[in-house]
Amino acid sequence: MSNLPTAVLFALFAASAVIIWVAGVQLSDYTDVLAERLHLGTALGGLVLLAVATNLPELAITVTAAASGQVEVAVGNILGGIAIQTVVLVAVDAFGVRQPLTYVAASLRLVLEAMLVITILAVVVAGTQLPAAVEKFRLEPGPLLALIMWVIGLRLVTGPGTRLPWSQNGEAPDSQSEARGHSRTKTEKAKTDKGVSTARAATVFGVAALLTLGAGVLLERSGEQAFGNLGLTGILFGSTVLAAATSLPELSTGLASARNGDTKLAISDIFGGNAFLPVLFVLVPLISGKAVLPNAQATDIYLTALGVLLTAIYAVGLIFRPRRQILGMGADSLTVLGLYVLGVVGLVFVS
Repeated sequence: MSNLPTAVLFALFAASAVIIWVAGVQLSDYTDVLAERLHLGTALGGLVLLAVATNLPELAITVTAAASGQVEVAVGNILGGIAIQTVVLVAVDAFGVRQPLTYVAASLRLVLEAMLVITILAVVVAGTQLPAAVEKFRLEPGPLLALIMWVIGLRLVTGPGTRLPWSQNGEAPDSQSEARGHSRTKTEKAKTDKGVSTARAATVFGVAALLTLGAGVLLERSGEQAFGNLGLTGILFGSTVLAAATSLPELSTGLASARNGDTKLAISDIFGGNAFLPVLFVLVPLISGKAVLPNAQATDIYLTALGVLLTAIYAVGLIFRPRRQILGMGADSLTVLGLYVLGVVGLVFVS
């Protein structure tokens, strides 16, 4: 794409972002439909399906960037994506609910999900301190451990029959009245009322997945060249512009869940996706032949720390449950927004 004019590259980038938004929302809806009809529910298989489906843009970008040797773009997109997807909760707080988000969604289970994200990011930081020589058969211990921690974490947080030894199973009083995930059931019912068969749902799911994957590849290729022409480095592009574009489906579905009264699901989807993203590091050395975490740059560790900080603030908010709104959002969301802006400014100096 290096021969294309910059204006054309930006047009391709914008078109790809729109496709990811539209197809990503359809993908999320029909993932809910298939999970309900195949009785996956909150079982491990259903959660894995949901995590992969909602992160297909990041998957496509990771594979494409790794294949082209642009490992820093893949790393920046994953770690920057965790930070900016956490900021999606700021928009959900400001435009999706009438009370502070963490007040109406407070649940110890969500706190545990936040701790899972932080734990996996701690594994990423530890992996950056290992020498590249520890890589065997194009596999690194850091990403492998992140994968193992993710699977174990899913079992601990949402395993069948799991109950927390706390009052009301860890659910805060005055939080949402309906069970978490009720909007998914309503989505499936709405599709059923419209006569959508399981075969049609699977077809739409497959088409949306292919469109999302294709648009993800085009987004990375066109964006890297276009913003590179403007002097934006790979790590800055991957962690800001590219990460923001791939977070559009999460923004749309998060707002929809919150407006349907399923605020717990809105937060859980963000934490669940963020916990899954570092697992994609397993693919990078397999495809590129380059060690990822042992060769991490200062910006990579910086972004990881930023993701930990933003997640921890929401974990604290879920425990303290702020009732006061400032500028239409909870104090925790306002803090997250301010720290993210400062973090991006600091990223310029780090790089």
